Amino acid sequence: MKFLDLCKVYIRSGAGGGGAVSFRREKYIEYGGPDGGDGGAGGDVVIEVVDGLNTLIDFRYQQHFFAKNGQPGMGKQRTGKDGEDIVLRVPVGTEVLDEGEETVLADMTEVGQQFVVAKGGNGGFGNLHFKSSTNQAPRRANPGQPGVERTIWLRLKLIADAGLLGLPNAGKSTFLAATSNARPKIADYPFTTLHPNLGVVGIDNAEFVIADIPGLIAGAHEGRGIGDRFLGHVERCSVLLHLVDGTSESIVSDYETIIGELEAYGGHLADKPRVTALNKIDALSDEEQADRLRALEAATGDHVYAMSGVSREGVDQVLRALRSEIKKDRQSAAEEEPEQWHP
Repeated sequence: MKFLDLCKVYIRSGAGGGGAVSFRREKYIEYGGPDGGDGGAGGDVVIEVVDGLNTLIDFRYQQHFFAKNGQPGMGKQRTGKDGEDIVLRVPVGTEVLDEGEETVLADMTEVGQQFVVAKGGNGGFGNLHFKSSTNQAPRRANPGQPGVERTIWLRLKLIADAGLLGLPNAGKSTFLAATSNARPKIADYPFTTLHPNLGVVGIDNAEFVIADIPGLIAGAHEGRGIGDRFLGHVERCSVLLHLVDGTSESIVSDYETIIGELEAYGGHLADKPRVTALNKIDALSDEEQADRLRALEAATGDHVYAMSGVSREGVDQVLRALRSEIKKDRQSAAEEEPEQWHP
């Protein structure tokens, strides 16, 4: 299935049905009076989160969604039928944005969550509604309210516990394949990964989800390479795993390039907890490994793990470090969540 994480959608809710102007006409009934019913309400446009989806590819082939109009009212005090709602089914982690792509209308983070993005118009009153002691034969009825027509954007941000960062060919896809059942494309040329991949990783009887995004290059925030479009998929992560290619001749510069892109991207991404690992140590001698670890630790000011996604050397230690940060984040979130009051 092709991955699609941003799409433009045109929606319109249903218009309400008009009220009816009608009078009771029956044999031997001299004063029937008004009996025009109200119009039915128009259908809503609803966005619902469903399980089993991980892409917005369905909206590539259909971009227009129109709810049904309400039926007009009828005589004999009959109310028109309400228009049917139309439901847009999206994966967990979808954001609903306005046409300008700046205002977030809704953040859909839980299965079953619903959001009415366009409310249907109310039905008009029939002439029965306007009957009074001084106006016993009203000949007026209200038209139904029009529906809401608007353009929205759907943007998917994958929900994962940990995110992988690094330059192209840093070994992110190899790490994901070595630690999970995910099977991303792996090759010895840059930009092998063209769309995000998710994998479920297990360590010490605990599981968490890792997201692999396409590699970044200098100037990605300005649109170079694939750009920073996919950084949104790691915004929700508890921790970031920064893989540095140990075979590179400029590991400190490579590290600083990614950090610079995170800071240029903005938001809280650069402030998220990070675990830094020197990858591909299976291709280094002990002396080269020690020298490069010292240089990278001096640049980061923190501990740097040594690992190899191919030989799995040091992988478990990295996974435990990620698991520890994820646990801290979940505990912090639980403490910040307000207690619910029960009568």
